[in-house]
Amino acid sequence: MTIQTLTIIKPDDWHLHLRDGDALSAVIGDTARQFARAVVMPNLKPPVTTVRLALEYQARIELAMKKAGISPDAFTPLMTLYLTDNTSPAEIIHAKETGAIVGVKLYPAGATTNSDAGATDLLGKCSQVLEAMQRVGMPLLVHGEVTDPNVDVFDREALFIDRVMIPLRKAFPELRVVFEHLTTKEGVDYVRDAQGPVAATITAQHLLYNRNAIFQGGVRPHWYCLPILKREVHRVALIEAATSDSPRFFLGTDSAPHAKGLKEHACGCAGCYTALHAMELYATAFDQIGKMDRLEAFASKRGPDFYGLPRNTTTVTLLRTPYLVPQEIPYGDQTLVPLAAGETLNWKLS
Repeated sequence: MTIQTLTIIKPDDWHLHLRDGDALSAVIGDTARQFARAVVMPNLKPPVTTVRLALEYQARIELAMKKAGISPDAFTPLMTLYLTDNTSPAEIIHAKETGAIVGVKLYPAGATTNSDAGATDLLGKCSQVLEAMQRVGMPLLVHGEVTDPNVDVFDREALFIDRVMIPLRKAFPELRVVFEHLTTKEGVDYVRDAQGPVAATITAQHLLYNRNAIFQGGVRPHWYCLPILKREVHRVALIEAATSDSPRFFLGTDSAPHAKGLKEHACGCAGCYTALHAMELYATAFDQIGKMDRLEAFASKRGPDFYGLPRNTTTVTLLRTPYLVPQEIPYGDQTLVPLAAGETLNWKLS
């Protein structure tokens, strides 16, 4: 019997870009409408590298929520620090004590948007910080790609496992690690079988599309993100992981707003905007293989369990009804093009 409605525990987004200023105000409502909590990425300009900067950013998010009429009881931003070669163990301990900061983000220098300040020598310059994180239980959230210019963009995640993850786990076996926006079969195999506290987030775009989507009918910049979409064999591995019984795979949109003009550009920005319709996209991916009954565990249970937070107590309902993704939405004094703009999805959040 075909499922027509699905009510699940209200989900969380364990990987989100909210930007700042007018951009923040434009997008915060989309996330708060669907998710109870979100792990907010720290790659602003300048990056959020200290507890003070993280708490100031949290206050700006809460102010934007207030202006948008979003109750603090309805949505909680979970803050992160940006790991640099100069991050200190004392800063990690302070971050843990605040209760507001839930992770430290590793951006290999140059890997993605606003990542130039990222760590350059993880096991060398950052070893004392990693030891402190392991000791206090602070998760390391990794952008899992090497930045070696000699490595093909489609191979960067697989090599990251060999060059970074395996040595990292050997040196810090109890360090909690989230492999963000997983994109490959190699990544799935590693996370599923790794020893110790390892998990991964998966985006809607990597569940729904392979790399052909970027070039369908021409170059489509709104499907361009980093890590880039991969071959079909990898998409299949990701959807199998997301719908499996493994507790290690959970929802993280990596929703990344960029103004239309900066995407449709000679050197377009990397990032897909999915916060508008994230649950509709995930529902579409799960429904395509008849696994809607697995969506709640992926979206609402595994993330809180890994982070050691309580599961939410409220619910949301998805309806099997056509949802036309808008061509554009307001974004300050510009516009934003959501992923799959103009297409009709089969699910809508009630």
